[in-house]
Amino acid sequence: MVRELQDTISRLEGTVRYITARYEKLAHEMAVLKRSAYGKKSERLGGHLVGEQAKLFEESVQEDIAGVELELAQLDQQRKELSTTAPSTAQSAPPAKSAPKRTPLPAHLPRVQIYHEPRNTTCKCGCALRRMGEEITEKLDYAPGDFTVEQHIRGRWVCDECETFEQETMPAYVIDKGSATPGLLAQVLVNKYADHLPHYRQEAIFSRAGLGISRSTLSMWTGQCGVALQPLADAMRELMIKQPVLHGDETPVPMLSPGKGSTHQTYFWVWGSTGFDEPDKPKLLVYEFAMGRAGKYASEFLQDFKGTLVCDDYQGYKHLFTEQYGITEAGCMAHARRKFFDLNKSAQSHIAHEALRIIGQLYGIEAEIKHLDARQRQHERERRSKPVCDTLRQWLIDHLAKVPPGTKIANAIEYSLKRWAALTHFLEDGRVPIDNNHIENRIRPVAVGRGNWMFIGSERAGTRAAAVISLIQSAKLNGHDPYLYMKDVLTRLPTTKQKDIELLLPHRWQPA
Repeated sequence: MVRELQDTISRLEGTVRYITARYEKLAHEMAVLKRSAYGKKSERLGGHLVGEQAKLFEESVQEDIAGVELELAQLDQQRKELSTTAPSTAQSAPPAKSAPKRTPLPAHLPRVQIYHEPRNTTCKCGCALRRMGEEITEKLDYAPGDFTVEQHIRGRWVCDECETFEQETMPAYVIDKGSATPGLLAQVLVNKYADHLPHYRQEAIFSRAGLGISRSTLSMWTGQCGVALQPLADAMRELMIKQPVLHGDETPVPMLSPGKGSTHQTYFWVWGSTGFDEPDKPKLLVYEFAMGRAGKYASEFLQDFKGTLVCDDYQGYKHLFTEQYGITEAGCMAHARRKFFDLNKSAQSHIAHEALRIIGQLYGIEAEIKHLDARQRQHERERRSKPVCDTLRQWLIDHLAKVPPGTKIANAIEYSLKRWAALTHFLEDGRVPIDNNHIENRIRPVAVGRGNWMFIGSERAGTRAAAVISLIQSAKLNGHDPYLYMKDVLTRLPTTKQKDIELLLPHRWQPA
């Protein structure tokens, strides 16, 4: 009994130390962010920026501040819950700021009245409760193309005999005391991360509808939603690495160095399940933000993965295919084909044309068998695709001996022969696709977004963007409207237990 008590105390003290360290780290981050946003001109990191760059940086900082504030509040709540069972050295939360006076929602918008009344209007003493008034809370709602105001009317009921007071509580919201409903928050997130509209453009759109929603408010909502949605992104990541076959790719995105007024290269790494329709396999895409392209970032994500990775020939993946990691490499036939395609287009090479014809036979077979299950697909590949691959390999060997070394056609042939085992791994496993096109097509939203975001404002902003984009793109992959999905998730998230989070993931989600 004493030993169990000591273990419990030790565990609680360890939790308190973690909360304390995390709190201090976030408090320091908050101080830096506030100096950047509100400090003297010489202290502001964005002081060298102008025009759209300045606006986008301000939005990113405001989002980060809102996210850190929410995390600090959550940690302080955990500290308070632990304080009754273990000694705590954690700092106290900063005194709550006085809430800014909220601007009344426009009177011209239609109101939808939602009543919250007690189910039982009989007092515990046996007397009937008397309704003595009501409290009205207004929240701005949005459905595509239509703004409304939700009026939550909570009657006040009192027992005249024993003066017992009854009133229903407000439903739980992701942003508990905010004026935005899940529908409006979902629209703001989809606008930014799916339709690539920064907050200053959304501010102008809302203004035309007669709504004075400032960029700082939109940024605050986005930052808080990012923190709330992160557990879903984490759950997707845990599920992803349990799959037998993954796609992997990466794409650059500039990150601001605000003190210098310039950018440096960071990356979104994108991991995905295969594009085959398999009822027992989830359709997921996970975007991860990283400060670079080094192989260590792939290692961190895939450290517990033991399956097959479909990827290009980038050196950052090579160490994963060693005994230490135990991951099997599958190459991308589309990359090999592209080298011949470029030669055929630029130089009308008859050798490249013939290579394309033979590779085209493989893709023709894949188109015919893509709807089969993995076992049937592997059987058909063994029967039909393997002879084509054998022909292609011998043809490549024969023509390599005929072309001058160092030429583009020689390099194209050598690339395919050097990568032959990886390029033809799909013949051995019906679950493995012939190429990496499935994930490359899912990187395009980031490429489009770069034209509007211009850059990522901070590491925290990159992590937030990766989480929300993961959910939106996975929702689309599963055939869901991203707005309807995000609205429902933000509605249900505040009352969903951690053990039930997986029910909100795009491949499991069902509308409430």
